[in-house]
Amino acid sequence: MHPQRWLLIAALVLGGGYFWLSGGLVGITDMQAQQGSAAPAAEPQGSGMAAAIFAAGCFWCTEADFDKVPGVVSTTSGYTGGRVVDPTYRQVSSGGTGHTEAVRVVFDPSVVSYEALLEHYWKNVDPFVANRQFCDSGTQYRPEIFYDNEAQKSAAEASKAEEQKKFQQQIVVAITPAGPFYGAEDYHQDYYKKNSAQYRFYRFGCGRDRRLEQIADLAG
Repeated sequence: MHPQRWLLIAALVLGGGYFWLSGGLVGITDMQAQQGSAAPAAEPQGSGMAAAIFAAGCFWCTEADFDKVPGVVSTTSGYTGGRVVDPTYRQVSSGGTGHTEAVRVVFDPSVVSYEALLEHYWKNVDPFVANRQFCDSGTQYRPEIFYDNEAQKSAAEASKAEEQKKFQQQIVVAITPAGPFYGAEDYHQDYYKKNSAQYRFYRFGCGRDRRLEQIADLAG
């Protein structure tokens, strides 16, 4: 076969593979993607529970990362920080709503503190880019910490200042008052469990863990 034809086939395979790995085929037959089924996330359930909202790029990965933390009761993938009410994934992924993909973490403060969640956040985000995380580009993937109250604001600002001491490069993660948070469509929730093979390929192909290792090596 002619070498140019081999190159064309390879390009098509790689392009289609990236489309699949990045979720391009996810939920295409799911009517929720068409009907805008996102809704505001519920308040924390159970006495003494608290909530925090973090954006660190793809919410599949952010959700998986926070689910590993003892004391985290639940995680919800969703959209926040934008100007459109009840947005769909299609709307948000177009970059025109102002929302970013985020995860709402409900946790038990008697087991894990908000400060500890912040420490975990910094280990799972690229803090040096404003409108991109790993292989995903656009304002809808911007890293951001959304605080619910003054205590969370103070803790987030102090944590960011401590993190900045480790690096020469400027940390650009915004710390913003929390607004409405809309839970993403059902097929996005626990995606790493429901579609483990595709999730693993996506995370690897996106270079997320490789980049996090590089950032950890930069820490002073």
